[in-house]
Amino acid sequence: MSTFSSLEQAREYFKGDRFAMENGVTLDALHADEAVCSMRIDKARHCNAAGGIMGGVIFTLADFAFAVASNNLHNLTVALQVSVNFLNGVRGEKLTARTKCIKDGRTTSVFNVDITDESGRLVAQFVGTGYKMLK
Repeated sequence: MSTFSSLEQAREYFKGDRFAMENGVTLDALHADEAVCSMRIDKARHCNAAGGIMGGVIFTLADFAFAVASNNLHNLTVALQVSVNFLNGVRGEKLTARTKCIKDGRTTSVFNVDITDESGRLVAQFVGTGYKMLK
């Protein structure tokens, strides 16, 4: 059963995630077992000294998608452990993160998050373990 009854309700809740919102992350789709989030790249704000997209930008998008999906599964869920592998440089001006729940236990959940660029190329993979807080 989902925490949020609609995409709009989830968007309203996650407006409180100011860091993600101020960096242009959007919640595009939400289902019982998946969240899809995206962001437009702002080269004036999101690039590192070498001219590539800062790893923290990719991490922020993945972390937000993980937060949406895990809190849709059980609210309140907080990150217990996360990891990210950066696989390719970013092409284009948009990144998309898609989640997949791979474990939904009594007190923890584990999600894979694939981050792709505009060309559909896999840019990074993120794994997040969420701890389900007691209500």
